[in-house]
Amino acid sequence: MIVLEGVREMPAAHPPEFRRRALDLVAQGNPVSQTARDLGISESCLRNWMNRDAVDSGRKAGVTTDEHKELVELRRRNRVLEMEIEILKRASAYFARENVLPK
Repeated sequence: MIVLEGVREMPAAHPPEFRRRALDLVAQGNPVSQTARDLGISESCLRNWMNRDAVDSGRKAGVTTDEHKELVELRRRNRVLEMEIEILKRASAYFARENVLPK
């Protein structure tokens, strides 16, 4: 992990194959703490992957990874559209003032 000016950067993401193998090891009955230690990841990280896998596979209620990605994209698109609307409102108000001619 890199630390710059007091800001911690996120560690590099593990590839999906690595995550799948970790989940498979736990599913085979290996203890979570030992599996995490053997793979060099934190136990909480592995438990997060387990929870995410349970939601994605339908074994647990929650927002799936695909739904989360869609929500993020829709929220981003919504922010862009709101900015565009605000720009258009300001532009129309500006041009409305400019087009008013004294009689």
